[in-house]
Amino acid sequence: MTQPVSPALLPVEPGKSGCPINMTMELLGDRWSLIVLRDIMFSANTHFRELLGASMEGIASNMLAARLTKLVDAGLLSRDDDPSHRQKVEYHLTEAAIQLVPLITELGAWGARWLPTSPELAIRAQLLADGGPELGERFMAELREIHLHRHPAPADGVLAELTAAYTEIARAEKESRQS
Repeated sequence: MTQPVSPALLPVEPGKSGCPINMTMELLGDRWSLIVLRDIMFSANTHFRELLGASMEGIASNMLAARLTKLVDAGLLSRDDDPSHRQKVEYHLTEAAIQLVPLITELGAWGARWLPTSPELAIRAQLLADGGPELGERFMAELREIHLHRHPAPADGVLAELTAAYTEIARAEKESRQS
């Protein structure tokens, strides 16, 4: 059975093969691309300095600039002028990036299950995986409102629930280290 081909394919160069796994790995398989998408997806950070300052992994500014350019050129992020400041730009997820939520959820859940991760950093993927497709769809719908329609994140939405769970576990972990 052949797979349907989207009339709106991402603007990327042909890969070493036409294998969809290979093509995806050529686009996303470097050290930073999924991390940058994760950081935009799970935070309100849309500016370069915010992304650089919030990077737990310590991405270098030149690497962040290169990955943002790569992701914009590939059609996974949009780059828009910030209406509040003439010299700033905002980066937003595109529909193609939002549809990576199930993949990122599964990667996070797999990592939490098989690798020595920290509880506060694993909780979001765990909650999304435990919530099943329905929670993933709600999260994707919320991301569409935030990134495609530029609405603020709802105070009672999925992102707020994920952030609250992260904050609670991070607080508890900090308290347990101090005692």
